[in-house]
Amino acid sequence: MTEIAVTPLTASSEALDAVTYNADGLVAAIVQDIATNEVLMMAWMNPETLRMSLEQGRTVFWSRSRQEVWRKGDTSGDRQFIREAFYDCDGDTLLFKVEQEGKGACHTGAYSCFFRSFGTADSAGEAGAAGA
Repeated sequence: MTEIAVTPLTASSEALDAVTYNADGLVAAIVQDIATNEVLMMAWMNPETLRMSLEQGRTVFWSRSRQEVWRKGDTSGDRQFIREAFYDCDGDTLLFKVEQEGKGACHTGAYSCFFRSFGTADSAGEAGAAGA
C-alpha cells in the first residue's frame, strides 16, 4: 500500500479568529472527498482540534459522546488527509477536502455517512451496498 503524504496547512491568526464556535465551543466540520466531491461526513471541532487538524494535515475532531479528541482513522485505519480547508462566510461551518484512505468515512462501513435518502423505503439498509 502506498503511503499517503501528510501536508500541514498554515492558517493565519485572522482566519482562525474568524471561526465562530457555538455555545458548546464547537463548530461543524464537513468532510468532502477531493477527487469526487462526495460529502463523506460531518463532525465537530473545537479550537484545539481545528489547530491539530491543520498542523497535522489529518482530520481531528471532538467527540461529543466521549468528550475527547478523536483523530479520524486511528482505530479504523480509515484516515483522512487534508488537502484543502475552508470556512464559510459566517465562520460557523468548516469544509475539509480530503484524500480518504481505507474503506471510507462512515463507522457503518459505507464510504460516505450520507447513504440514506428521504423518500426511499429501503435506504436504511443500504450501508453495505454504499460502502462496496
